[in-house]
Amino acid sequence: MNVIDFIATHWKSWLEIILLAVILYYLFIFIRGTRGLPVVTGFILTLLVLTFTVQFLRFEVINWLLTKFIAFFAIAIIVIFQPEIRRILGELGSQQFLFSQTRALENVDAIVSAARSLSDRKIGALIAIQRDVGFQGIIQSGVTIDCQLTSEMLEQIFFPNTPLHDGGVVVQGNRIMAAGCIFPLTQKTELGRELGMRHRAGIGLTEETDAVAIMVSEETGTVTIAFKGRVIRHLDETRLRRFLSALLVPRRLEARLWPFSRRFESTRAEKTPEEVFAEFEREVAAGILSR
Repeated sequence: MNVIDFIATHWKSWLEIILLAVILYYLFIFIRGTRGLPVVTGFILTLLVLTFTVQFLRFEVINWLLTKFIAFFAIAIIVIFQPEIRRILGELGSQQFLFSQTRALENVDAIVSAARSLSDRKIGALIAIQRDVGFQGIIQSGVTIDCQLTSEMLEQIFFPNTPLHDGGVVVQGNRIMAAGCIFPLTQKTELGRELGMRHRAGIGLTEETDAVAIMVSEETGTVTIAFKGRVIRHLDETRLRRFLSALLVPRRLEARLWPFSRRFESTRAEKTPEEVFAEFEREVAAGILSR
């Protein structure tokens, strides 16, 4: 059998392999840097170990159960990775690639500008940025606003002696969803006394959800971020913008859709929020920032 006959006979198999490789590659690109990646890794490893053990030890009953419950595994995957699936479908269906980067940069500018202004005037603030995990109960504890996200609106909400300045603000996308919200307090006892109720509420929210909280101290004007229950204080405008950009701004279209584009190398250098926050923690350890 020559090469042409081999290709003519097995071209469908090669096509299936290529399609599966492309699908798996882009799934990895979409979930990279999210909470779904370690879950995917653990799920695949567990499935491989279980399958190998069943085949090696010839557990016929367990093997039969595995084949019968494969449909339930598919449903489990959909449930476990619901946030990631929703994000992928949302990006594909809303034409996000074309205009969401500009919109996200505007959102970053609005939050950074408001934080800088509030910090300069030593006006206390607590801003929560909702991500995949919703917290409708917390939003309902405040006053529904549902308005366009602007720095002027944030500054007005936290202006002293206004009705909503004491609670927290919830931001979702480019909308301010609610203000005057009550956030759960952290139960950590090792926090310093300089972190008051506003900071403890921001930390508590990030412990129970995947939200990010930004706090401005009314005593010192210090800007603090809480992420997954961890805290970084004394952030300047540049660092705050860098973290929010990693959090909110999607990667460029060329690199996400075509890995061999000219911009792919620079896009791969863009860091995830986890990586940026880890760099801040290293700066804390080095004495550049204080926790």
